[in-house]
Amino acid sequence: MVEKNNGFDIIRKIGSINSVESALDLFENKLDTLHFSRIQHIRHPEVMLKIANAVKMCEPDEVYINTGSKEDKQFIRELSLKKGEESTLSMENHTIHFDLKNEQGRIIDRTFYIINEGEAVSSLAKRMLRDQAYLEVKEKMTGIMHGKIMIVGFYSRGPVGAPASNPALEITSSTYVSHSAEILYRNSYYDFDNEVTRLGHFFSNIHSEGLNRPEDLPHARVFMDRKFQTTYSFNCTYAGNTLLLKKGNHRFAVDKAVYENEGNELAEHMFITGIESPNGQITWFTGAAPSGCGKTTTAMAGHHFVGDDLAQMWIADDGTIRSINPECGIFGIVEDVNWEGDPNLMEVLRNKGTEVIWSNVLIDKGGVPQWTGNGEDPPEKGINFQGPWERGMVDENGKPVAISHPNARCTLPSSALTNYSDMAESPNGVETRVVTYSGRDSDTMPPIWATHNPDHGVVIGACIVSAATATEVGATGVKRAPWANAPFIPGSLGDYMASQFLFFNNEKIKPDKRPIMAGLNYFLTHEARGGTSKKLLGEKRDVKVWLSWLERLVHDEVEFISTPIGKIPKYEDLKHLFELIINKIYPQDLYVKQFSLYIDKIVDRIDFQIEAYGKESNIPPKLFGVLNEQREGLVNLKEKYGAVVTPSDLMEFNNR
Repeated sequence: MVEKNNGFDIIRKIGSINSVESALDLFENKLDTLHFSRIQHIRHPEVMLKIANAVKMCEPDEVYINTGSKEDKQFIRELSLKKGEESTLSMENHTIHFDLKNEQGRIIDRTFYIINEGEAVSSLAKRMLRDQAYLEVKEKMTGIMHGKIMIVGFYSRGPVGAPASNPALEITSSTYVSHSAEILYRNSYYDFDNEVTRLGHFFSNIHSEGLNRPEDLPHARVFMDRKFQTTYSFNCTYAGNTLLLKKGNHRFAVDKAVYENEGNELAEHMFITGIESPNGQITWFTGAAPSGCGKTTTAMAGHHFVGDDLAQMWIADDGTIRSINPECGIFGIVEDVNWEGDPNLMEVLRNKGTEVIWSNVLIDKGGVPQWTGNGEDPPEKGINFQGPWERGMVDENGKPVAISHPNARCTLPSSALTNYSDMAESPNGVETRVVTYSGRDSDTMPPIWATHNPDHGVVIGACIVSAATATEVGATGVKRAPWANAPFIPGSLGDYMASQFLFFNNEKIKPDKRPIMAGLNYFLTHEARGGTSKKLLGEKRDVKVWLSWLERLVHDEVEFISTPIGKIPKYEDLKHLFELIINKIYPQDLYVKQFSLYIDKIVDRIDFQIEAYGKESNIPPKLFGVLNEQREGLVNLKEKYGAVVTPSDLMEFNNR
């Protein structure tokens, strides 16, 4: 359980403003006439105190209250260009932002939960005692905005009026952060007080880039204070470390779901997309995958796009699961985004005048962004995150310097996409019928498998294993990635897992509305199935077929083969769907390679999970029950058919 307001609020202790009257006095003295009139629209006492204490601590030269108007957005954009946080590009409304060379991802080694003595947090997270964190914040953030403008933004993480939305403040001296927030979140200045009153809480984020010097980066910190739902971030610029409306507040949303609304609400690292059948019926999907593992590509594969990264889910009064996207924009990895696999996104990035902030890509001499895997001829020269670049360049270790960083990003409004759905702004959310889980699994699981029941679905999420990606500084190798959400789970994995079991088994969900839960893996390689190439055993666009098969499974329009790990497709159904959906021949020998069960690898994966979770505290016994049941079934198959069990073997086994 998270006890709110337990201990002292660091920002209030530093700022020492404890009354509305004192806050108003500070605003009147510090803000000009226009912005003082704007702040008076905000009347909620706790919101006023949070802003006032941030002003007192950071000591900016000016305070800008951002109402989200067209004029405010333009002011922020122009100031960002003037400050040099962004630069213009050749395409209208496109800008480039470069992070520090050594800050190209989340600084997980300098990211801490602020805790009280004896308080438990996730075993996968770093923590710092409140007294020590107070001293660090006081030392590093007092006066950090001298010579700068503090921008105060009021946002809704989700459509205004939705049951699972979360109001949040973004207080920053970085125009890049504020500009990004205006694209990625809903400015709710005029609704903020009412939303805080309706929902009974708000999140706060206080950030300054400091002097933005490489030598300050070792001293950068990101703090999350769960007790007071406040983040602090300083001496850093990468959006994952600074725009804490995103993953910082996602952590608070996870806490809220697990400890305040257990079994009725979820906060997930998931895309939301809709697949439309030939008869016009839309089936809504959510899907988890670690950053850099294809979430955006999978979301774009849908006919009706809502979101590519985060989902707030709840059980509605009508017995359905509903989902909203806390964001209204995309902060997407661009590596391997190209016309073949991502036509909807490429259309926006190359052919439209949509507002786009690029980060850490290469800018060629014509002012055009270029990146690894875009399918275009690379330029001879350009500028990227590490400085001047030219073809054939190598680093100090003799390794080629890539044209762009693997975690290079594009930030743009979702509404620019041709497959954008207006349902993204509905406070009622979308009715969720399929939930998928995936990671970068090159050698073990088939491309798609649906679970036998909700417990097996929760276990798929708990057991995601994925190759490390460039989204975290210093991360390497293959590691566990529970629910693709582990870096953002503040409490114990056991508590989070228990809430998942309760949610998907909740009796409020109507039996005919329970979602299909499934594993998704399109990173399987030729090498893993007897070949010599590390290339994918398939193509990115095949995901449209895997999603379409699940859509038909929801409506009982396809059959399946039962296995110990779940339900897999039959060849004839996939053959038909490949031709129908992407006009592609799907040979049976490829099907056999993709959907044969490589028993030893799956059993090893199960044993790995049993051992890892055995070291955790408070893990629900259901997890071990499901894993041991699957293990026993797989071993029985191996005894009869050997280490590789084909789909035809499985059908024979089921028909005995």
